[in-house]
Amino acid sequence: MSSDFLSVRNLSKTYPNGVQALRDVSFDVAKGEFLVVIGLSGSGKSTLMRCLNRLQAPTSGEIFFEGADIGKFKRIDQIRGLRRKMGMIFQHFNLIPRQSVLQNVLMGTLGVKKTLPSLLGMFTPADKAEALNNLKLVGIAEKAHLRADQMSGGQKQRVAIARALMQNPTLLLADEPVASLDPATCHVVMDYLQKINRELGITVVANLHFLSLVRKYATRVIALKDGQIVFSGKPEDITQEWFQKIYGEGTQDVAPDIL
Repeated sequence: MSSDFLSVRNLSKTYPNGVQALRDVSFDVAKGEFLVVIGLSGSGKSTLMRCLNRLQAPTSGEIFFEGADIGKFKRIDQIRGLRRKMGMIFQHFNLIPRQSVLQNVLMGTLGVKKTLPSLLGMFTPADKAEALNNLKLVGIAEKAHLRADQMSGGQKQRVAIARALMQNPTLLLADEPVASLDPATCHVVMDYLQKINRELGITVVANLHFLSLVRKYATRVIALKDGQIVFSGKPEDITQEWFQKIYGEGTQDVAPDIL
């Protein structure tokens, strides 16, 4: 077993329809890294994320997280405990539109509190203070009492980040966190993820499409193609030749320029 913070060994995932989404994927993640996974749609990036936090079970292979072989987790309390340590941020935010920003952030405590009190809104003053602090961390504390559906896309994603932080995770998984956002907002959201990584020491693994974002924010990058790792190294080592190998001949990076 690897001594790394997160270690993936020979991971494969084949869906019931025969599609092989991951093929013998192996890599390590050190504590405090900002690892970015790149690749075309359908390359296996989202499947990898979902295998890491056990939203999906791998077909074969091993995943070690903080010294535990999480593939052996069978009980629901074990999997819930795992997901508390792995905050998850999705492309489409997954907020409750009619609830306030603060209430949405407080929903992040569902993994650490009894479900019924949380659903009934029985949050403690300490919970609310922590939620406000997390909103402050992502720069929108003044929006706490607005309804979530009154927020812009970038603000909604920052709410989702604050909600994930309520779990006090040691690992933050971000599955295409800026794919739905406009160019300027992409960098705002990525700046806050970088701040969380650097100031709180939370390890980040993020799926991204655009090379310009990768080069600005990643400390290391792996590239998937057809479910296999075809590149692993530093962002600056991805040459145009590597970029076209990953994405196809003639492809150009059309990511927003850094504003």
